[in-house]
Amino acid sequence: MATESDILRERLDRATAHLDPPYAAVDLTAFDANAAALPTRTGGKPIRVASKSVRARELLGRVLGQPGWAGVMAFTLPEASWLVRTGVTDDALVAYPTADRAALAELTADETLARAVTLMVDSTDQLDLIDAIAAPGSRPPLRVCLDLDASWRPLGGRVHVGVRRSPVHSARASGALAATIVNRPGFRLVGLMSYEAHIAGMGDAPPGRAALAAAIRAAQRGSYRELLARRGAAVAAVREHAELEFVNGGGTGSVAATSADPAVTEVTAGSGLYGPTLFDAYRAWRPTPAAFFACTVVRRPTPELATVLGGGWIASGPAADTRLPTPWLPTGLKLIGAEGAGEVQTPLSGPAAANLRVGDRVWFRHAKAGELCERVNELHLVEGDRVVATVPTYRGEGHAFL
Repeated sequence: MATESDILRERLDRATAHLDPPYAAVDLTAFDANAAALPTRTGGKPIRVASKSVRARELLGRVLGQPGWAGVMAFTLPEASWLVRTGVTDDALVAYPTADRAALAELTADETLARAVTLMVDSTDQLDLIDAIAAPGSRPPLRVCLDLDASWRPLGGRVHVGVRRSPVHSARASGALAATIVNRPGFRLVGLMSYEAHIAGMGDAPPGRAALAAAIRAAQRGSYRELLARRGAAVAAVREHAELEFVNGGGTGSVAATSADPAVTEVTAGSGLYGPTLFDAYRAWRPTPAAFFACTVVRRPTPELATVLGGGWIASGPAADTRLPTPWLPTGLKLIGAEGAGEVQTPLSGPAAANLRVGDRVWFRHAKAGELCERVNELHLVEGDRVVATVPTYRGEGHAFL
């Protein structure tokens, strides 16, 4: 009897039989199911889509057309401005501070962009840079969001859990920076963001590593309790100086937990739409895999091995096996430890390898979401066993924002 994996492989193969790999495909049934499932976990709070995890305007618009989704979290200012100008959104929050002088000059010269784009700041240095490009009296007021660092620093700061983002870590520092911002002409403090990457972006159920899983869960529980109190205090301190439009937090891996924080008014998600392999290691919610890329078998070095052309689409982050793509279909394939996923060829072993022939497709899943789109110019959107549309990625539209 055919398994679900067999059926998926047959659908993808049939839909894309006219194409020559490498190429990427998105199963719209899974994509839409993920887009519908995520808002059910927020308690009614809206989700801001993380464009970094999608990187295709057609699919960003598709998500924003679904209930429960509102606004974009962009990863660079040029990207945010482009998404506004092309009509994808009129509400773009830039997730990281920018020092892009040309993009800032464009923003400060355009009232429409200035109304739609919110900049991220965590220091007066960023305000100084903006003022040096366009003095307050010569430009429209700019919307800014304060970035509160979400890392956990127990034992008096001798231990650091989480990523190293903003220098603003305490409620007191948040209030002080907020006071400075509101007293600077030309800026409007409209939001606060606090991204708990070590909860939202770290799976708590790494396969085959029970001790590590227990340690991750313990750290996440402790960090969540600490952040709940500190974020609430920081929001209160900032609200003494500004009427905030939003307080943003979280990611796909923490949608429910972050939404439960009363200080948070909206959450962010994006990776859960494509369902990359990093999110297979979560207990709370696992998206349905929706994005895949195909490579062709080009030779059989031994009867037990099949080699595909290319395949080395490695994800960012710490250099580890978790950043490698996973051969997904047919089931029963695995990378060879001595070679991994190569730039020009990837040998595969496992029970299914012996049955592959030259010209067969192997379907991979990327470890992360949007980075897949940096490898292809277009995504083939599959419904059932048909490609119903082919849409450009950012790269396909001539943009490499980061």
